[in-house]
Amino acid sequence: MFRKRPVAPTEPPQWLIVGLGNPGPEYRGTRHNVGFDAIDEIAEENRIKLDKAKHSARLGFGTISGVSVALAKPLTFMNLSGRSVVPLVQSFGLKPEQVLVIADDLDLALGKVRMRPKGGSGGHNGHKSISAMMKTENYPRIRIGIGRGDDETIDHVLSTFKPEERTDINAALRHVAKTCQVLCESGLEMAITFANKPDGA
Repeated sequence: MFRKRPVAPTEPPQWLIVGLGNPGPEYRGTRHNVGFDAIDEIAEENRIKLDKAKHSARLGFGTISGVSVALAKPLTFMNLSGRSVVPLVQSFGLKPEQVLVIADDLDLALGKVRMRPKGGSGGHNGHKSISAMMKTENYPRIRIGIGRGDDETIDHVLSTFKPEERTDINAALRHVAKTCQVLCESGLEMAITFANKPDGA
């Protein structure tokens, strides 16, 4: 009797989608970890289990609109994100253009979502680490606005969202998940147009 050969979960994905954050329960739900929250939303929306580990990252393999993807949460601290992301990129044989990085942004209003095909770090230590180790800034990224707040920067980014802010943040996370669907269905240019549309998050 012949058995159906299982599909290896580690076969190269067409996209590596990375959400940035800090590991540990003390950082769960903080503004700086909204990238992790986005990965959770994408995983839930597409029934992808984050049940693998590789190169200091929690991983999930699956498909979005028929396109194979890997979802990743680096378990290094934020300013060491490149130590996890770059080995993943290399092990999957991907180009920087196939790596989508999702992170928080202080300079965007709370709940606003913006996507770019490439760009500078904008002062974000996660992007600084990835760009330095990948030796390029030419990878797409999604920014989720967390607002600047009245506190010192470090206190603000490590604070949790207020109950009245959750509606906007949850809407932003859904918008990011939908943007990833558009990315897989229609490509990067269409995804950027969708992510940045005025009536979006």
